[in-house]
Amino acid sequence: MNITTFSAFKSRNYRLYFIGQSVSLIGTWMQKTAVSWVIYSLTHSTFMLGLTLFASQFPSFLFSLMGGVVSDRYDRFRVLLTTQVASMVQASILAILILAGHYAVWEILTLSVLLGVINAFDIPARQSLVYEMIDDKKDLPNALALNSSMVNLSRLIGPAIAGFVLENLGDGVCFLLNALSFMAVIGSLLLMKLPQYTKRVHTQNILAELREGMVYLKNTPSIAFVILMLGLISLFVLPFSTLLPVYAKDIFKGTASTFGIIDSVIGLGAFCGAIFLASLKAGNDLKKILAINTLVFGAGLILFSHEGNYPLALVFATVAGFGMMSQITVSNTLIQTTVEPGMRGRVISYYAMAFFGMQPLGGLLIGSISKWIGTPDTMLMEGIFALLIGLLHFRYLRKERLKQQQTMPAIDEQHLQPV
Repeated sequence: MNITTFSAFKSRNYRLYFIGQSVSLIGTWMQKTAVSWVIYSLTHSTFMLGLTLFASQFPSFLFSLMGGVVSDRYDRFRVLLTTQVASMVQASILAILILAGHYAVWEILTLSVLLGVINAFDIPARQSLVYEMIDDKKDLPNALALNSSMVNLSRLIGPAIAGFVLENLGDGVCFLLNALSFMAVIGSLLLMKLPQYTKRVHTQNILAELREGMVYLKNTPSIAFVILMLGLISLFVLPFSTLLPVYAKDIFKGTASTFGIIDSVIGLGAFCGAIFLASLKAGNDLKKILAINTLVFGAGLILFSHEGNYPLALVFATVAGFGMMSQITVSNTLIQTTVEPGMRGRVISYYAMAFFGMQPLGGLLIGSISKWIGTPDTMLMEGIFALLIGLLHFRYLRKERLKQQQTMPAIDEQHLQPV
């Protein structure tokens, strides 16, 4: 690693954000792990695991476009602060229910739906606000890569802690710790010194601004392609995580700690991938890196799918995590660094739709398919699909290069024309 790896930390606001968000995300991953474990322990159903993912993320799909417009129309800082407080309230209600010991699956699903609605407004505001936290905009790609490392380090730590807490202190404590973790991110937001918000006059209504976002994407095919591929990955490949409790409990005959470790090594691979991205110097071809890592993601899932040796399976899960990281981070970086500031919230909302909206549908699909053909074959199928998407990336890059080569001679001929 070199100094480039942490260049975004020169910005005070970003340092505060990184610290507060890191604590909160560990709690979030603890809750995700605990929810999956509680649901599977109650129902022993892969379909219910998929339904839980659907409940927590499909509302983000329904409301993310509205969240993007809200992010572009209003003070992003206040929007983010509001969503974080709302998330803390949701986590607190869930913790009280579990600690009281009187809860049902429908109650957990209902609170998951509420969290999905909150996230629809949280994600566009949070992602867009990162731009304003960075003093030197050249450090923005580094900040986004560090964001990914933060998310994946928390994925490494959170499930491991959750596995220990679930076995030794009970599921209620997991949910309580997540509720308390929001105090860190709310505190960090309140300590920031952001530029004063300037209220802008909006001549169009919300529906017109939504249409404007669609037109912008239509006229920017390179960004539209990235979002389309992310949507396919989210629908057919990323829901592999819903099958992990089955591997932990039924295939490897383990406990909650086994589940936590599998989830953690995926986070370890993703964290390593994020640090790799953060260490890249400006000028690297991120689209090519995205294509290569999509192939790595698929290969990791294929190797993991039928591996009966637990330690070796953890190695393959780590490889899958490394490749998975690029789907989120590189796509986000390409959007943040190329999209016009006034359109950023709306384009990020399409990104959120592709990432969070397709996963719940995929969760239902993968959960149903796994009941039909079995969990290992379903995981294998997801890996193969990732390989196909990676090849589509390379095909698109090749077409882009050919188009540029055809355009260059025409430009050169214009320059050679006598004046």
